[in-house]
Amino acid sequence: MAGLILTLSMVGPFTLVKANASSISTVTYPTGTTNAHEPSGLGPPVANALPGFTQNYVNDFTVNTFPAGWSVFTGVPGGDPGAHFDARHVKVSGGLLRLNTWRDPTYKNGWVTGGLCQCRLSSIYGAYFVRSRITGPGANEVQLLWPITDKWPPEIDFNESGSGVGGTSSTVHFGASNLMEHRRVRINMMQWHTFGVVWTSTSIVYVVDGSAWASILIPSHIPRVRMRLDLEQRTMCALGRDCPTRPASMLVDWIAEYVPTAP
Repeated sequence: MAGLILTLSMVGPFTLVKANASSISTVTYPTGTTNAHEPSGLGPPVANALPGFTQNYVNDFTVNTFPAGWSVFTGVPGGDPGAHFDARHVKVSGGLLRLNTWRDPTYKNGWVTGGLCQCRLSSIYGAYFVRSRITGPGANEVQLLWPITDKWPPEIDFNESGSGVGGTSSTVHFGASNLMEHRRVRINMMQWHTFGVVWTSTSIVYVVDGSAWASILIPSHIPRVRMRLDLEQRTMCALGRDCPTRPASMLVDWIAEYVPTAP
């Protein structure tokens, strides 16, 4: 999406990064609970895993049916000319939610992707954790918060691969002219990780595997509208980027969400 890039921060491997706010550098965030039966080796975190927050949603995808309250994307993605979402590219099987990019004969053998939103659950402020990995490069794999009214901006992208497998980025979109503040971290996206965002009235904290790797602290950059969780793959072959050469998937083991505990 077009807009002014306000800042760009390049950071090193997340295990070495000090969050850019001293108040969050010592906090440990949920990663999950050890479970050898889970595809990723970790099950969802417990209800009280995040102090100051109450768990309001968890899905472990143990039943091979599509989760209630979610909607699958279809049609041409905004800003992606020539691309398509198709419901057949989103599946639940083997304990995983699977978003799949592959050449689809239905669309003249073009690269078609999967995407979905948790359209029936939204909040102002909250914490979202997604246990996931990708199987290869090509499509831009994104986990994000989107305004429930579809009036954009704002937007919080807390895990965006940029079509590669060597790192992820975060972006908060804000302001009527779509200003953006970016962060990036190097990490192997083909391995299992617990990605997260903790969004409050005073900060946006980006989390991976229990550690904060970046934060947004400027009040005017923080969204203050109801938002929902979206998971999606994007290709932009018509624009000469984010164009796969082989099929790839976003695999999601589980999702856990929290809302601030009422005082």
